Amino acid sequence: MNAYRVEILVIDFDQCGPEEIKSVITNARYPNRCISPQVMGIDERDIGEWDDDHPMNKRDTAAQHYRKIFGISELNKQTGGGRERKEI
Repeated sequence: MNAYRVEILVIDFDQCGPEEIKSVITNARYPNRCISPQVMGIDERDIGEWDDDHPMNKRDTAAQHYRKIFGISELNKQTGGGRERKEI
């Protein structure tokens, strides 16, 4: 299973892939057009098989595992540092 970093974490249960995820987020209609998101980049990681015990499925381990798989250290987690994003 894959996970994508786009300011939010998307667990790809339906195996949509990065282009479809970008399209869904970008083309969503929000009430009164209060926000108009435009995905500028997306970062993809394989997170292995999903099950109820997966670290991304637990509140006490999700943030730490997220930082680990996307290469975000404690020092740069507030600025979103880490690996370069994949432009699509």
